[in-house]
Amino acid sequence: MGAGSAPSGAGAASGASAIDPEKLKVAQQFEAIFLRQMIGSMRSSSLAEGMFDSSASDQFRDMADARTADEMSKTGSFGIADLLIRQFGWDKPAASPQAALRGIAAVEGDAAAMAATAAKGKAP
Repeated sequence: MGAGSAPSGAGAASGASAIDPEKLKVAQQFEAIFLRQMIGSMRSSSLAEGMFDSSASDQFRDMADARTADEMSKTGSFGIADLLIRQFGWDKPAASPQAALRGIAAVEGDAAAMAATAAKGKAP
């Protein structure tokens, strides 16, 4: 899945194409970090040492694991990035400034109406 495409799963079916590509990229990077830690933990649980183990081979193995984790996060098969997007509400369209102003005007209008009603109740 590219940086500009929608995540897989339920979010994609509900019109998640409005997700900011930068936010999607951040979610995928977090998923990659999580997967790197998971792969590293799996590697460290090895019970035997290999015949050709050295610090150089460990370094190259770590680089290969990081690359594998990056590629796995781009496929969206684990769904961690999708969960983050839904958790932070990035899959919901942002309200337009006009809608926000209409909401503020409605609240102000309600407050004015309440003040007028309260003033009528106090008048003799």
